[in-house]
Amino acid sequence: MAEIISMPRLSDTMEEGTVAKWLKSVGDKVEEGDILAEIETDKATMEFESFYEGTLLHIGIEEGDGAPVDSLLAIIGDEGEDISGLLNGEGGSTSEEAEVENASEESSADEDETQEEGGSEIPEGVEIIKMPRLSDTMEEGTVASWLKKVGDTVEEGDILAEIETDKATMEFESFYSGTLLHIGIQEGESSPVDAVLAVIGPEGTDVDAVLNSKPSSGKKKTKADTPKKEEDSKSSKEEGSKPVGDGKRIFASPLAKKIAADKGIDLASVSGSGDNGRIIKKDIENYKPEAKAEPKAASDSGAATSKSVAPVNLPVGEESIEEVKNSQMRKVIAKRLSESKFSAPHYYLTIEVSMDNAMASRKQINELPETKVSFNDMVVKACAMALKKHPQVNTTWNGDTTKYNHHVHVGVAVAVEDGLVVPVLKFTDQMSLSQIGASVKDLAGRARTKKLTPAEMEGSTFTVSNLGMFGISEFTSIINQPNSAILSVGAIVQKPVVKDGQIVVGNTMKVTLACDHRTVDGATGAQFLATLRSYLENPVTMLA
Repeated sequence: MAEIISMPRLSDTMEEGTVAKWLKSVGDKVEEGDILAEIETDKATMEFESFYEGTLLHIGIEEGDGAPVDSLLAIIGDEGEDISGLLNGEGGSTSEEAEVENASEESSADEDETQEEGGSEIPEGVEIIKMPRLSDTMEEGTVASWLKKVGDTVEEGDILAEIETDKATMEFESFYSGTLLHIGIQEGESSPVDAVLAVIGPEGTDVDAVLNSKPSSGKKKTKADTPKKEEDSKSSKEEGSKPVGDGKRIFASPLAKKIAADKGIDLASVSGSGDNGRIIKKDIENYKPEAKAEPKAASDSGAATSKSVAPVNLPVGEESIEEVKNSQMRKVIAKRLSESKFSAPHYYLTIEVSMDNAMASRKQINELPETKVSFNDMVVKACAMALKKHPQVNTTWNGDTTKYNHHVHVGVAVAVEDGLVVPVLKFTDQMSLSQIGASVKDLAGRARTKKLTPAEMEGSTFTVSNLGMFGISEFTSIINQPNSAILSVGAIVQKPVVKDGQIVVGNTMKVTLACDHRTVDGATGAQFLATLRSYLENPVTMLA
C-alpha cells in the first residue's frame, strides 16, 4: 500500500521547507533509513530519511521549490501501483486539513494571548527551545546525548543534542546564539514533541522566571512587530542582489557553507537570493568569480623590475583540504577509546604461536558436511576457555571494587564503513567451534548492514581484534572498556623455525594481549597467554 510522505517540521520555528536536493529519483528502490532528500528549513539544511520501504512513485516538490509543512513531498509504494486516487485527492484533503489545523492554531493562539495578559513576558534575547518533530510520524523524542552543557556558549549552527526519534537518531542544531541556561530533558529521557528541551539566552538570566512565563508571549510580540518585520523583509529583498560581505554577519545555509568550503568560495563575495539575503545552495552553484585587476598590476610591476630581478622557478601545485563531518559512530568511537586509553594504564604482552597443528585441524574440521571454521573462530574459542582458567583477566575495574565475571562473553571487533562495532558472543565458552563460526558470520554480516540490535553489542567481558586477514603481522589494540583486556591477532606467516634442533618451514602467528594494569598484573597476563598458546598449538584439547 502506498505511503504519502509529507513535508516534515524539522525545527520548532519551521513553517515551510525547500527541497535543496533529491537523493532518489522516481522509480528508484527505497529502503527504510535511506536518505530521500536534503531539506532546507528556515535555519538549516538537514537530511531527511525514509521511514518506509518500496519504490519512489511520485515527487511532489521539485528541487529548489518550497512548500508548507505537511504538503505532499513524495509517495512510496509498490512498483506499478496506481496512485491516481492519492494525487487527485491531494488538493482537497490537504487544504481542508490545513484549514482545520490553521483554525485550531489561530484559536489556540487567541486563547494563549487572552490568558497571557496577566502573565510575564519572556525577556528579550531569551529563547525557549522545544522538542522538535523530526519526522512526520514522531510524537515524542529521546535525548540520546547532549553535546553542550549548562553554562556553555552556543553559536547558531552548533549541534546541541542528538535526538532519537521513532525511526532514527538525528543531530539537532541550535538556531540561536547565547549561553545554554537550562536543560529540560536529560540524556536517556523521553518527552513529547514541543516539550521544553532547553533555554538559551544571556548569561545570568533568571531561568525560573523564563520557565514560568507564558509561552505565547512570543506570538503577541510578533503581532505587534509585524509592520517592522515586513519593512525589514522588504529592505532585505531590495538588497538581495548585493554581496553580504560588508563587514556584517553572513547568513548562509549549512549546505551552502559546505559547498562553498569544498569549492574554496569566499561567502563574503556571494549574493544571497534566500529570505533576508540568505545565501542558499543555488547561489553557490551559480557563483562566478569576478575578474580581478590585482594580478595584472603585479605583472606590470614585475615587468618594470625584470632587468634587475632574476626569475624564480617555483613548484606549481594546488593545496586541497576536504573537511568531512564525523558520523555519530565515529564520535562514539573517539570518545570511548579516548576514555579507555587515558583512564586505564595499558601494557602489552606478545607471544608467537605455532599454527601448524591448527592449520591441519581446521582442514579436517572443514571437510565435515556443512561445517566452516576460521582461524579466528579457533582463537575466540581458545580465549574463552583460557578465561575460565584465568578469571582475573575476565574482570572489570569498578573503582573501590573489582567485578569478577563468572560468565564469558567474548566481543569480536568487526570493521564497518563508518568505523568499528563489537558484536558479542554470549557464553562463548559453552559454544562449539562450528557454533562460534556460524554466530560470528551472522553477527558480522548484520553489523555491516547496520542491522545489529543494541543488546547484541553489549555485555562483553573480553574482546578479540583480528587484522591478520589484512596482512598485519603484529599490532596493539586499545582496551574495550569495561573489559580488562583485549587480544590483537596478527596474520599467519610462513617462516624458518627451529624444531628438534633443525631449521624447518613453519607457520607462526603473533598475538598481543593489552591489559589494564589495575586489574591484570604482568604475571597473570603471561599465564593467560601460555594457556592460550597450549590450546592453539594443540586444538584437540579444545574439543575434549
